[in-house]
Amino acid sequence: MINLTPHVITLRLPDGQDVTLQPSGTVARISMLEEIVGTVAGLPLIRRCPGPVIGLPDGDGPCIVSSMVLAALPAGTPGVYAPDTGPTAIRDERGLVVAVTRLVGA
Repeated sequence: MINLTPHVITLRLPDGQDVTLQPSGTVARISMLEEIVGTVAGLPLIRRCPGPVIGLPDGDGPCIVSSMVLAALPAGTPGVYAPDTGPTAIRDERGLVVAVTRLVGA
């Protein structure tokens, strides 16, 4: 599984084993489209809208992206997942996620 986030992702498998996915060096992101919609105090006022996702590999290989990127993909996009950082995530004493036990699909 390719990690297309800038963060280390640790998966806690049902048997308790941890699988750590290092960042691949490529980060999937949502491109932003800009449109000038007016002016404020003489400065251009723009509107930003999400554009296409960039940075996904060609092919079917499974990959992990951020939840924001996953949400920008069409429903049912195969092989693309985000870490489930909800209540089943394992957190340290500061509340930071150290491992996830589930993935979210498109």
